[in-house]
Amino acid sequence: MSRRLIPIAVSPAAQPPAGIDGVARWGEALRRHRGWVLCLQWAVVLLYLTLVILPVLLPPPPESARLLDHLTLFAQFLFWGIWWPFVILSVMLSGRLWCGTLCPEGTLTEWASRHGLGRSIPRWLRWGGWPLLAFVWTTVWGQLISVYEYPRATLLILGGSTVLAMGVGWVYGRGKRVWCRYLCPVSGVFGLLARLAPLHYRADAAAWRAHAGPAQRVDCPPLLDLRHLDAAADCHACGRCSGHRQAIALRGRWPGAELLQSARDPQARLQAALLLVYGLFGVALAAFQWSGSPLWVALKQAAVDAVLEGGLGLWLLEDTAPWWLLTHEPQAQDVFLWIDGLCILVYIGTATVLVGGLLHLLLRIAARCSGLDWAQLALTMTPLGAMTLFVGLSQMTLSQLRTVGLAWPSFVLAARLGLLGAATLWSLAIAGMNLKRAPGQAAGRWLAGLLLLTCLLLMDGLWWRHFVHA
Repeated sequence: MSRRLIPIAVSPAAQPPAGIDGVARWGEALRRHRGWVLCLQWAVVLLYLTLVILPVLLPPPPESARLLDHLTLFAQFLFWGIWWPFVILSVMLSGRLWCGTLCPEGTLTEWASRHGLGRSIPRWLRWGGWPLLAFVWTTVWGQLISVYEYPRATLLILGGSTVLAMGVGWVYGRGKRVWCRYLCPVSGVFGLLARLAPLHYRADAAAWRAHAGPAQRVDCPPLLDLRHLDAAADCHACGRCSGHRQAIALRGRWPGAELLQSARDPQARLQAALLLVYGLFGVALAAFQWSGSPLWVALKQAAVDAVLEGGLGLWLLEDTAPWWLLTHEPQAQDVFLWIDGLCILVYIGTATVLVGGLLHLLLRIAARCSGLDWAQLALTMTPLGAMTLFVGLSQMTLSQLRTVGLAWPSFVLAARLGLLGAATLWSLAIAGMNLKRAPGQAAGRWLAGLLLLTCLLLMDGLWWRHFVHA
């Protein structure tokens, strides 16, 4: 690969398409004010490193400490109570603008890539299953070491991911975000949620062909085929391609319109559907709910009884696991036994297989009835999947706010149910538009719609059960 540096923005000669509107001007502003964007990116990097590293260097907060009394608790609240829930919300509203303009890992991996070896990207790294595996791995590992609650667990998960991102950037690509495109644990999730955004960068095919000027190079960090740019799933919305060949601009669209498009890459659609069904509705939902589930309590009790009665595997009742494998915070009186970790794995694994498998089966039957691909039908549930993440992450927000007396149980329950209900209706609307165009008979389309409704109500029911027992 050539080691010649690629410019960080399109040529100043690039012009926006004719008839540019207010939405497109915002996209143009990101390109024109690239210097300010870089300053913002490095400011976020500084904040990120401070929140990840500093709490580890401080003494642990006493039991009497509250949210505003100790920097460690405040940093945890900013990270898991504010930062991540509203990153999820921002991707739903503005596409992957977070990835392109604010993500500290993206900034650091691109910086490392500009000063690294610049090697070509190997075939194994391009495998489309990495985002799902990385999401499952980090989610489950985070639960085992209580990543939402303890600074060194946060440093291990997030800091470790950042180090890997910089390492991949240093080895592969030249000024590109190879980590973000192929390996980032949340890349697949953000790609799902970005399909809902009412804004996206789009290339006008006719304007592209009609462009008579010189062929200019454009710096696209996630390595997209800009000529066919018509979706937000992989686009980082950084604005660097705005105005390229007078054909690319930020455009508005109906929220969720991307879920109605025919997939240019059916394999990518299949991977997105698997991530939604088994990742968000399986692993993530179980991870959000296991600690408050009576089923988990019953599972652990049965496991402990079996060990005691059988007299075998007594080591499972010991608390000798290292902190980086299972939660071990004796100063907070929070220590996981080996059997705790085993039961967490069994609970999340079983819930993922049962819930994800049932959804998959119902969607397969719906696909056969309607004549559509099951993955396309699955993706109509994306709004509810997005709200599952937001509601799940907001549990940390609410638990932290309770420590300062800001808790309104009746309002919180109504807000949660309202958000999930709105997401369910949004999913139904997208499903209805897809089913209208299905090649199957009318009766088959109606049956497919009922099966999709069953899938949505199943997920709502699992949340309702969790709220009742929380």
